[in-house]
Amino acid sequence: MGRITLDKVRKAFGDVEVIPPLDLTIEDGEFTVFVGPSGCGKSTLLRLIAGLEDVSSGQIRIDGQDATDLPPAKRGLAMVFQSYALYPHMSVRKNIAFPMKMAGMEQAEQDRRIDAAAKALNLTDYLDRRPGQLSGGQRQRVAIGRAIVREPSAFLFDEPLSNLDAALRVGMRLEISELHKRLATTMVYVTHDQVEAMTMADKIVVLRAGYIEQVGTPMELYRTPRNVFVAGFIGSPKMNLITGAEAEKHGATTIGTRPEHIAIDSAKGEWKGTVGVSEHLGSDTFFHVTVEGFAEPLTVRASGEVAFAYGDTVFLTPDPEHLHLFGADGLRIAD
Repeated sequence: MGRITLDKVRKAFGDVEVIPPLDLTIEDGEFTVFVGPSGCGKSTLLRLIAGLEDVSSGQIRIDGQDATDLPPAKRGLAMVFQSYALYPHMSVRKNIAFPMKMAGMEQAEQDRRIDAAAKALNLTDYLDRRPGQLSGGQRQRVAIGRAIVREPSAFLFDEPLSNLDAALRVGMRLEISELHKRLATTMVYVTHDQVEAMTMADKIVVLRAGYIEQVGTPMELYRTPRNVFVAGFIGSPKMNLITGAEAEKHGATTIGTRPEHIAIDSAKGEWKGTVGVSEHLGSDTFFHVTVEGFAEPLTVRASGEVAFAYGDTVFLTPDPEHLHLFGADGLRIAD
């Protein structure tokens, strides 16, 4: 079991409130991702759950039991940090075994858990190596293995892929997602990368300045962002946000349209613009188009190779079925 409930949890450092009182429930077996810009409080919130920071007020319950004042070791959780924090003089086997050895576990049970974790993480052939002989991705898997052998009720990940290069990040993202499916254990994952959030999460918690802006599945946040902040944060490339006279025509202060919901044409369309930089990715091309009267260039996604060059005049037409309308308060106007 790994249900985690936060009831009016608040955190302040002196007079500075970094987490205003908030409520949140993470269901047993769920992969929940905390996402938001730097300084939004996501890592602090994770550390409150782990017991590495004291709660200023409110209550944290794990499987229905009050864990607010429990030390980290008594919460039944395992944390994987951004840094691998491996012992360089120890083998992979000994690194994974360390928390079990400290707990005084019998050797036979240690061996069983190590073998199971190594198999799950494709580390069986590396158990006798030292961390210095491993790649960054392999070292991160060792750190995860060290958490797995504790058989926790939930795993807490604090930006575990930040130290990896782009290719390794994609690989490890898939491996952690696959691991979650196999273990069916609660996972709480912190990242500033909304692509990681979209591709890994069952549920995303979007944070800004300690406040929860929206909670939902990746597609709920993508299709129906609650406010302008979520609309501009979730999605890659981000949603185009348009203010001024064009938004007022729709009875809104801001309208949003995603790059894939804008048609681009050389002869006709609703908005006339000039092509700026183009990003050719093979399967897709992203055009950055300046439209007169719009505060910022629009990003338009086209499938495959589309023959528009820098400086070309084009015409854009947003899909009216996929327009997002926001009022003066920044909140979504009901569809």
